[in-house]
Amino acid sequence: MIANFEGRLLRALRTFNHILHAFLAIALVLASLMVIWEFSAAVIHSVDMNNLAHGFLQSLGTLFIVWTLSSLISAEINYVQTGVFHVVVFIEVAMITLLRQLIVEPVKIATAGQDMELLFNPWHYGLLLASLLVIGVLHKLVTSSQKKELEQESSVSGHSSTGNRSLS
Repeated sequence: MIANFEGRLLRALRTFNHILHAFLAIALVLASLMVIWEFSAAVIHSVDMNNLAHGFLQSLGTLFIVWTLSSLISAEINYVQTGVFHVVVFIEVAMITLLRQLIVEPVKIATAGQDMELLFNPWHYGLLLASLLVIGVLHKLVTSSQKKELEQESSVSGHSSTGNRSLS
C-alpha cells in the first residue's frame, strides 16, 4: 500500500514538474518576444531622434537580455530532452549580466547630462571587473572539468563491451 502511494506521488510530482517546465518554456518565449519588441522600438526611436550612437549602445544592452534568455531556453531544451541541467548555464548568465552592466551603465551616465565625476564610481566598476574575472575563472574550471569527463567517458565506452554509459 505504501509503495503504491509512493508510486502515485512520484508520478504526480513528475507530471507537475513537466507542467512547470512547459510554463517556464512559454514564459521564456514570451519574454524573448517582448525584449525583441523593446529592441526594435529602441532602434526605431533612435533613428527617429537621429541619435544612432546612443540608440546602438542602449539596444546592445537589450540584446544582452536576449542572449541571456537564449541561454535559458537552450538549458530548458536540454533539460526536457535529457533530464540534466548543467550548472554552467547559471555561470554564463552571470557573465552576460556583468558584461551588460559594464556596457550599459556608462551609457546611462553619459546620457544623464550631469557631472561625470559625481556619477562615476570606480569601486563599482572595479567590483564588476573583479566579479567578471572570478566568474570567468569559474566558467573555465567547470567547462574544462566537463570536457575531461566527456573524454574519460568516451575512452571508457570505447574499451567497454557495451558502450552504453550515460552522463548524469
